[in-house]
Amino acid sequence: MGNRIIPVPHEEHKIFPPPEEFSKKAHVKSETEYSEIYRKSIEDPEGFWADMAEKNITWFKKWEKVMDCDFSKPDIKYFIGAQLNVSYNCLDRHLKTYRKNKAALIWEGENGENKTFTYQELHRHVCRFANLLKKLGVKKGDRVVFYLPMIPELAIGLLACSRIGAVHSVVFGGFSATALRERINDCQAKVLVTCDGSFRAGKVIPLKNNADSALLETPTVKQCLVFNRTGITIKMTEGRDIFAEKALADENISSWCKPEEMDAEDPLFILYTSGSTGKPKGLLHTTAGYLLYTAVTFKYIFDYHEEDTFWCTADIGWITGHSYIVYGPLCNGATSIMFEGVPTYPHPDRYWEIVEKYKVNVFYTAPTVIRSLAREGEAWTKKRDISSLRLLGSVGEPINPEAWLWYHHNIGKERCPIVDTWWQTETGGILISSLPGAVPMNPGAAGRPFFGVQPAVMKADGSPAGENEDGALVIKNAWPGITRTIYGNPKRYKETYFSQHKGNYFSGDGAKVDKNGDYHLLGRIDDVINVSGHRLGTAEIESSLVVHPAVAEAAIVGFPHEIKGQGIFAFVMLNSGFQSSKDLEKELVKQTRKDIGPIAKPDAIQFVEGLPKTRSGKIMRRILRKIVEDKADEIGDITTLADPTVVEKIIEGREAVSSKQREKREKRETMEGGKRKDST
Repeated sequence: MGNRIIPVPHEEHKIFPPPEEFSKKAHVKSETEYSEIYRKSIEDPEGFWADMAEKNITWFKKWEKVMDCDFSKPDIKYFIGAQLNVSYNCLDRHLKTYRKNKAALIWEGENGENKTFTYQELHRHVCRFANLLKKLGVKKGDRVVFYLPMIPELAIGLLACSRIGAVHSVVFGGFSATALRERINDCQAKVLVTCDGSFRAGKVIPLKNNADSALLETPTVKQCLVFNRTGITIKMTEGRDIFAEKALADENISSWCKPEEMDAEDPLFILYTSGSTGKPKGLLHTTAGYLLYTAVTFKYIFDYHEEDTFWCTADIGWITGHSYIVYGPLCNGATSIMFEGVPTYPHPDRYWEIVEKYKVNVFYTAPTVIRSLAREGEAWTKKRDISSLRLLGSVGEPINPEAWLWYHHNIGKERCPIVDTWWQTETGGILISSLPGAVPMNPGAAGRPFFGVQPAVMKADGSPAGENEDGALVIKNAWPGITRTIYGNPKRYKETYFSQHKGNYFSGDGAKVDKNGDYHLLGRIDDVINVSGHRLGTAEIESSLVVHPAVAEAAIVGFPHEIKGQGIFAFVMLNSGFQSSKDLEKELVKQTRKDIGPIAKPDAIQFVEGLPKTRSGKIMRRILRKIVEDKADEIGDITTLADPTVVEKIIEGREAVSSKQREKREKRETMEGGKRKDST
């Protein structure tokens, strides 16, 4: 029988207080202390952020003004007139302390290879990479695109760019040639950094081939640096392509590079995220505000202490990897783990093997990973010694209470606090989370706002939502880590984030606040289904389905319904040992009726072997919606999915479900026709 995620009654979630031993040593030790710091940060944001900037950042020149922020324009600036360098803050200043020989970055490859870089060694590699970029003609403000797997050269390359003032843009290694080309052209990159190929679950992905296809139509790229990762045969274009290892080994490349003095609001990086229109948005983050915000959130939310080994399992191709593998940890002088592989290869305890090997103290992963590992069974969690863990984190999507409890029980052994963090590419760092030593944990809730952040839940008419009332999550004030614009398109920036609820940042997510002041995220606004006038969050229905012991994972999408406006379509993946059946369908419908109400019961359920996910684990509901709407021909490029073959299988299965729906509809129409005939 498949592993069962512990069910929890939806009516009364248990609240978990911070463990007493944890609170004693925490940076913030009580709810009272959190509330007092939070109050000061809201009442005097200039004083609060100035104090944080003094304590956490080394400046070449101090600021003339802490902040000048106006959401109506929008115009956001922090530490005006100040100068600093990000790589200096992440590396050089630690070399003057005992951290010089401390592990900065530990890299674990998919096949068991590993490398450890001390702060001194990492500094040397970054300086050499920076000097190579300068040799290639890269100057302050030039854009450099990285198309790499999770290898150390990716982190080194980002820090090298920040050292010389170049603007980096990482394109996730799972993206297609088309996606890479679009992003290169949008930011007009001068240099592309890639490698021959990447390893994924024992397979080799030919990255250089994709890069070659993209570079056929990228006129701004003058040079392509190519690292060797897999040893596969690749084509090198003379005059453009350069073997990176050979170039970096040149004895004329110095191991010292003077850090560029950057203005606080100079660009640091551009990171592309999906837009509702389908065209990616190049979100621009700047130097001082972003670095400070990632450093401070890392310190307080993960309760970082000097002896901690921190592991964020994200890919650096996403904002989570930028903020909590590279910049946040290294600015704090932490030891950060960077992992190349996947959670279940070559065996389902791969993550716990790494926790055991490096005595990881703080572990930060996604709910989709937690659910997939839970599906493999509890036995795998008992094969390794994971007693070094003292804090767990969750990121990427709302975590359903059942997965939270499985995580708490099997990984945290009921002694590790869990921080369920909410934030976005746009926010730069975490905005909502429980502080682990201070705020009680509420399974399924993201928690409370971080210092200096004022969230609110707004109804469609712009009025504040009441307690436990659904609405749009907005942020009423600025914070240092917020993205400053969409690169090359300030108009779209204003329309996307500041036009729906004037004077506020619009997150695009739905939320509600409970009696404790905890924020519950309900998924994207466009993932809210309107059934007969009732707004239902997909996350809420999915959580209900996952309570059932047979269900490993579920994805809900809306589809056009002739009576309700929208119907509810459920894609359900089962735990091993369970089989799909009509009886199981009935049980799941009954489950949602019980947990949420009759209005939430699925109109159709399709059992699937897998769900279409990005390589970072995000379920692509856009694809599922197209399938449900019988618009499979409009799905577009699926090569960036972790497993594109699941889409074809879902489409085949959908045809069987469609015929059932047609039969139901025809039966209903026949009955209604009979009733109308009788009434006449």
